[in-house]
Amino acid sequence: MAKNKNANPNKSTQKFLNIAEIKDDIVIMNDGSLLKILMISSLNFYLKSEDEQKALISGYVQFLNSLDFPLQIIIQSRKLNIESYLSTVKDAERKQTNELLKMQTKDYIEFVGQLVELTDIMSKKFFIVVAYSPLKASKKSFYNRLMEVLYPAAKVVLNEEKFNKYKLELDRRVDRVGSGLSSLGLNIVPLDTQGLIELYYNSYNPAVSEKERITDINKLNIENNG
Repeated sequence: MAKNKNANPNKSTQKFLNIAEIKDDIVIMNDGSLLKILMISSLNFYLKSEDEQKALISGYVQFLNSLDFPLQIIIQSRKLNIESYLSTVKDAERKQTNELLKMQTKDYIEFVGQLVELTDIMSKKFFIVVAYSPLKASKKSFYNRLMEVLYPAAKVVLNEEKFNKYKLELDRRVDRVGSGLSSLGLNIVPLDTQGLIELYYNSYNPAVSEKERITDINKLNIENNG
């Protein structure tokens, strides 16, 4: 069967992605809504005293009740990759002049390597997605909903004025979320553009991302094909 020379394999993939663009540390969706993703630290709830646990639960309930917009909480689990750590320890072993310490370092490397192979040690990252959507789904006509199903790549194009306006509304929501979570003793780091690209890359390509790291966008050589 002859191949269609005009076929573009990238288009078939993009057709099913609902992300239009990532810029200024914001994810712009095809429907015109904006997302900011916050990476959240964790805390060991069970190491807290009973009073501290009750205070945390009460504070979290108050935080949720104070919001008038939805949040998405994401927990990303990945098998712990310690290759870079072991490489650093191996380098220290090679430079070690004390034979006893050299042998102990070698034993330690073997022990850690076997431990990771025998047990599934997982690393967890916690994210909160804050969204602002100027277009309410309830206001969409049946025809518009049908077109989104048939042509999911169709997207709303935001001009700079609208983008900046929506961005202000999104930032207000992010500030509220950050303030509420900080009061619970959690640290919040908004992902920048590079972090967002890496998060989506790792999410869509979990196996590949373990071996192939994504290039820093600041180091990309992008030519203008005019």
